[in-house]
Amino acid sequence: MTNVRVKICGLRTVEDVAAVAAAGAAYAGFNFFAKSPRYVTAEEARALALTAPEGLCKVALVVDAEDALLDAITAAVPLDMLQLHGHETPARVAEVKARYGLPVMKVIGVAGEADLASLTEYSLVSDQILIDAKPPKDAVLPGGNGLTFDWRLLVGRKWLRPWMLAGGLTAGNVAEAIRLTGARQVDVASGVESAPGVKDAARIAEFVRAAG
Repeated sequence: MTNVRVKICGLRTVEDVAAVAAAGAAYAGFNFFAKSPRYVTAEEARALALTAPEGLCKVALVVDAEDALLDAITAAVPLDMLQLHGHETPARVAEVKARYGLPVMKVIGVAGEADLASLTEYSLVSDQILIDAKPPKDAVLPGGNGLTFDWRLLVGRKWLRPWMLAGGLTAGNVAEAIRLTGARQVDVASGVESAPGVKDAARIAEFVRAAG
């Protein structure tokens, strides 16, 4: 395990989970957004999660999910955390946390300084905050687009809850991102893939080493 906790998101195969565990990542993310190339069903995610070793935090990524979907996911998959990656309000975040009894990570998209204002508000109701690059207006995906933002916006800032940095991270830039922002946790999806939705074990291992 590295000093910086790494989340690898969008796992789709047993081999993906094994590679994440072998590399020493702290979090394994399963994507339940149907439009994503990383999408898995609740049944598929259950099979993957059951292969995860003890101590690997299993995270469900959802986008503006209604209770029916969350009910199905949480009933089928042994999860440790829910990641809300849509336009969920602080009230909805609190509601999800109370209903499912799981820690909740809220994703905030950042393009400029004005986008940082909501971080304090969401940190009051979330267990963790994930700071990601805000997607372009015409983007299909809310994240996983391989885009970065100006990391200097985060220099010297602190929030009430643990936070994670995401957005266009790769083995080539993650050390610099950590140095600039002071992030103790980082998240990657497209940056460890050989094609959209296809994880590469060697890239996963390289990323975790670079983050450490």
